[in-house]
Amino acid sequence: MSFSSKLLITFLVCGGGVTLLRILPFLILKKCCLPKWMVEFLQFVPIVIMTTLWFGSLFTARQGHLPKVDWQYLTATLPTLLVAYFTKSLMWIVVTGVASVALLRLI
Repeated sequence: MSFSSKLLITFLVCGGGVTLLRILPFLILKKCCLPKWMVEFLQFVPIVIMTTLWFGSLFTARQGHLPKVDWQYLTATLPTLLVAYFTKSLMWIVVTGVASVALLRLI
């Protein structure tokens, strides 16, 4: 087997594995119902993921020092929080955050 065939087989196996891992939960959940408490818990997952990404970008850790605040991201947070409060739409929150950071980088 040549190098390119090994690489192709690796891509196919990895791609199939990732696809299976992403599709299998939908197929399983399509046939069964989750308890109400589980559905309520899962509604918080997008918010937790977005908060984790935001918090990781907002502060820069340095060993031996307090975390440094990234003022550009902090400034972009203000319009994003306003849009989040009024629309409660994850899509508009992300669009506002990305647009705010892009505008601040142009300035």
